[in-house]
Amino acid sequence: QVQFVESGGGLVEPGGSLRLSCAASGLIFSIYTMGWYRQAPGKQRELVASVFSGTGTNYAESVKGRFTIARDNAKNTVYLQMNSLKPEDTGVYYCKAVALNFWGQGTQVTVSS
Repeated sequence: QVQFVESGGGLVEPGGSLRLSCAASGLIFSIYTMGWYRQAPGKQRELVASVFSGTGTNYAESVKGRFTIARDNAKNTVYLQMNSLKPEDTGVYYCKAVALNFWGQGTQVTVSS
C-alpha cells in the first residue's frame, strides 16, 4: 500500500525556518516526481514545489527563492527546506507522488508572531 508520512511542521515566527520531511513506502520511489502541497485555511490545496525523478525542480512563484525541495532516493524521503517564512505560508503541508492519488495526514505549519 502506498503511504506518505509527513513530519517537521510547527509554530515559527515570521522570518524563521522549518524543514519538512516525507517518508514514502509502497512504491518505486525513485521513478516518481514528488511534490509538496499546501492547503491554507479557506483555500484550495496547491502544489508549492516538485522534484523530478532526476534532480530537476519546480516551484510556485510564491515560494521561489525561499523554499528548496530535495529527495533522497536511498531513504525514500523527500524534504522541503522553508526559509524566510511568512504568515501566508501557514497551512497544512502534504507530500505525495504527483501522478498518484494517495495522500498522507499532512503536517501543520503555522507562521505567527
